[in-house]
Amino acid sequence: QVQLVESGGGLVQPGGSLRLSCATSGRIFSLNAMGWYRQAPGKQRELVAAITSGGSTNYADSVKGRFAISRDNAKNTVYLQMNSLKPEDTAVYYCNARIQRVMGGKDYEYWGQGTQVTVSS
Repeated sequence: QVQLVESGGGLVQPGGSLRLSCATSGRIFSLNAMGWYRQAPGKQRELVAAITSGGSTNYADSVKGRFAISRDNAKNTVYLQMNSLKPEDTAVYYCNARIQRVMGGKDYEYWGQGTQVTVSS
């Protein structure tokens, strides 16, 4: 069974940095597009950053220039480097991945359990 586990969240002061990691495990033939989403209380879950298997990236306007998504295909892990954090970045951050489990099989979407990021002084 494929599982995604996020780590790296926590409490940080405004202007600080955090690095989130999302490690995948289980049978994976191809780890395709991966992304980070976040959801604050009372708000819709929104896409923060995404990265394709080829390395193309996409960011929400609110985090451009501050966040950077990357992936290590050898480790089946995706990262989100968050710099210059603001209080409005406070949310639960979720890892998302589209995974082909076997050759010739269909893609399946998986979600991590989420990790809390709190930006406050």
